[in-house]
Amino acid sequence: MLAQGTLGMNTNTQDQSKPSRRRWPILFRGMRPFSPAGGVRDSLAGIELAAMSIPQALGYASIAGMPAVTGLYTLFLPLLAFAAFGSSRYLVVAADSATAAILAGGISGLAPVASARYVALAGLVAMLTAGLLLLARLLRLGFLADFLSRTVLVGFLTGVGFQVGIAVLGEMLGLEVHTHRTVGQLADIFRGLPRIHLPSVCLSAVVIGSVLALDRFAPRVPGSLIAVAASIAASATWGFARHGIGIVGPVAGGLPHPSLSGVSWKDIEPVIPVAGSCFVMIVAQSAATARIYAARHHQHSDENADLAGLSAANVSAALSGTFVVNGSPTQTAMVERSGGQSHVTQVAMAAVVSLVLLFLTAPFQYLPRCVLGAIVFLVALRLADVRGLRRIRQESPGEYALALTTACVVVLVGVEQGILLAMVLSLLRVVRHSYRPHTAVLVQGKEGIWQLTPAVPGAITEPGLVVYRFSAVLFYANAGMFADEVRGLAGPDPSSLRWFVVDAGAITHVDYTAAQVVLELQRDLADRGVDLAFAHVQSDLKPDLDRHHLTEAIRPSRIFDTLHEALRAYRERDSEPPL
Repeated sequence: MLAQGTLGMNTNTQDQSKPSRRRWPILFRGMRPFSPAGGVRDSLAGIELAAMSIPQALGYASIAGMPAVTGLYTLFLPLLAFAAFGSSRYLVVAADSATAAILAGGISGLAPVASARYVALAGLVAMLTAGLLLLARLLRLGFLADFLSRTVLVGFLTGVGFQVGIAVLGEMLGLEVHTHRTVGQLADIFRGLPRIHLPSVCLSAVVIGSVLALDRFAPRVPGSLIAVAASIAASATWGFARHGIGIVGPVAGGLPHPSLSGVSWKDIEPVIPVAGSCFVMIVAQSAATARIYAARHHQHSDENADLAGLSAANVSAALSGTFVVNGSPTQTAMVERSGGQSHVTQVAMAAVVSLVLLFLTAPFQYLPRCVLGAIVFLVALRLADVRGLRRIRQESPGEYALALTTACVVVLVGVEQGILLAMVLSLLRVVRHSYRPHTAVLVQGKEGIWQLTPAVPGAITEPGLVVYRFSAVLFYANAGMFADEVRGLAGPDPSSLRWFVVDAGAITHVDYTAAQVVLELQRDLADRGVDLAFAHVQSDLKPDLDRHHLTEAIRPSRIFDTLHEALRAYRERDSEPPL
């Protein structure tokens, strides 16, 4: 009785413990488990993060062609929305240079930059992007992030870095630039070199030098914020505008008012490609960033849950009059550096930004445009991953060519075309490996260890036997190569060949076209007195062999689970009945 009672009590306890874990609410999972000490730590980290992020947000608004205050809006409601619905404890969802550049490249031809119409179209792009992210969440398409390789992503972001850096050179030099194309911007800058504004150039150089020095020798000091605050104070005190240094001008204060106006149904079609490009960039970059930090801190990364958070964040961006937001690698790195370990950090930063919006926007009107350009230029320097490209070139010259091609397309053609090319190149690289897989003939060495030799005519495993390894799925695109190599190894007169064994350990699928090719190959070899056999046949391949009648044609006695079984059957072949 005691044993039964104890057992019953333990069982009930276990039954109660399981649903207790399920009672955790879906909202704010990135804050749990919460502790007062952790909350204080993360709140202090949020204040530090705000100090570093506010200048960058102003820069991202400049990249996007939006009013400066909209950069601050990305650090308010979108942050809170992702904290409520997202799962990654480190990922910061706010304005990002890549999506800002995509936005500017896509809608700058539809409305004047920073105009009310432009802001309305930017909000529409954010809402459409949110819809695509929500659809991806419902369909559990978080795996789409896997289709952008790290190689072309490095190339894409490097291209964006060069494009953004060139775009702000005019502001840093005090020159007027009249085009949104990178090549045209460079042309305008070169033509205007005799008219550069030396005070703007000097101020930009001082800001860049100071921020780089602080990053090098005092990395926890918010160099960008200090540069912005000092330049605002100097501009207000000495009247920079009277000396020809352009300033930002009046900045609207107060919290954003939720609305989505100024657009109609006919505006949707022109901006769908822009929203699609932003969607691809957000899925790839956010998932990659979340995975990196989850792995580093031994946490679980749930891409599908983060898609819901990203969708909510972009809905908030659209309703608060700002532009599309993304999982930012730079700001996520700053969270880690500041010591934050949960979404409490982002909530604290949003609180600081709300105070800035309510009480501190007036001084921003004195911010010199060349200083804002210098802050953006520093962001561009961090995006241009030259070291990453150098490592790729050393380890994989072929992938380096793909990354460099992507970067060049972004700079010379556009960001949207660059992200599409990045996707296509990533997929083509996968297809290329499947289309031209590694093949070899297996030869057993003196100590019984299998060795791989090139699959060239004349290569044999042992007298009368060829064991041929094909290291990919067998499908319509590589079936011809498979048949050509098998016939080449069999030779024009295979009188000395008795068995041809395909090591199918890597063949997990055979489609209809490939199956017809194998059937023709089997009949051709049989007519010449050669038995075709398959070894290392996995359980997921057997249904394909049955469905396409390959098992019947090859015969079940020539299909083996292991290579040793195939070799044993070959060496005992004299006792088997002929075909």
